Amino acid sequence: MRRRTLGTAGVAIVLLLGGVWLIGAYRDRAGTGEKRFQTVEVVRRDIGASVLATGTIKPMVGAEVRVGSRASGIVRRLKANIGDKVRKGDVLAELDATEFQARYDQASAALETAEAGLDFARLDLERKRSLLAQQFVPQEQVDLAEKALRVAEAQVRQAGANLDYAQIQMGYTRITAPISGAVASVSTQEGETVAASFSAPTFVTIIDLDRLEVWAYVDETDIGRIRPGQRARFAVDTYPDVEFEGEVMTVYPRAVVQDNVVNYIATIRIADRKGRALRPEMTATVNIVLEKRAGVVAVPYDAVRRERGERFVYVMEGQTPVRRPVVVGWRDGGFLEIRSGLAAGEQVALGELPGEGGYENSGRSQ
Repeated sequence: MRRRTLGTAGVAIVLLLGGVWLIGAYRDRAGTGEKRFQTVEVVRRDIGASVLATGTIKPMVGAEVRVGSRASGIVRRLKANIGDKVRKGDVLAELDATEFQARYDQASAALETAEAGLDFARLDLERKRSLLAQQFVPQEQVDLAEKALRVAEAQVRQAGANLDYAQIQMGYTRITAPISGAVASVSTQEGETVAASFSAPTFVTIIDLDRLEVWAYVDETDIGRIRPGQRARFAVDTYPDVEFEGEVMTVYPRAVVQDNVVNYIATIRIADRKGRALRPEMTATVNIVLEKRAGVVAVPYDAVRRERGERFVYVMEGQTPVRRPVVVGWRDGGFLEIRSGLAAGEQVALGELPGEGGYENSGRSQ
């Protein structure tokens, strides 16, 4: 009987000490002022409604060019490597021009022959006209001389056109950059034979890294609220702490369906890269701002709790946090709008309170 009495007394002492510890943890620790939770002041700030979407950085139309050859031949020199910066007009590759040079020389010689024939036809016509005036030749010979002159003139024009064509064909042996940018890929090598009879084989792909945009894949339930001119913010994985600014430019009318999920592409112009290097196919997290409410009461996202469907915060009354129900609104940038229940200047508690045993943070489901 005595052992049972001592055991009961021991349990009571342990419970008493535990209760004293909980009370002590709830209050400021003497001499240090240390708390088990933090407080923050309720402020007024601008809150905006937004649509979240995943996205990909893409080159604009015309910013990615596949450079090919319009002539067939052997690649004699290749001057482009992946990653090289090129300017518009720079020579990327050269084909063996021996055959094209021979055709050019042949056309040039044909033009010289046609021009010589033209000179002879002119002199012959002048001579026949002089003889006709002296009545030494009939009119028919003059007519034939005039016809021969017209034929010689046509032959000169044809020879000149053939020379121009040969010159153009020889120019195709020098492949130049149509735009400025960076070499993204090279699909040929020196000594390789290319055939351009049906299509122009791609030599080099150039991307203008200054002309990039973001393709935001917006869910079909939100696309009706997206329109050109809306501000957008986005982040990429390689710069997790940097938020880039942009503007919605267009909304594609055709849907993109993947795994039975319907999305629409909204293109976003990049307004400021903030000194960072962005590259095609980077994954982006996009936040499109729909509208904004100015000067609303707001608290950090983690200050709002939820229990059995009720939203509430802990307001500091002196050193004591007191539970108070609130009505929430929009969420933006880690802050949550408080439509009723709080006033600017009040202090609310953050984090888990001693003895609370955890809580269900609700601001995440708006």
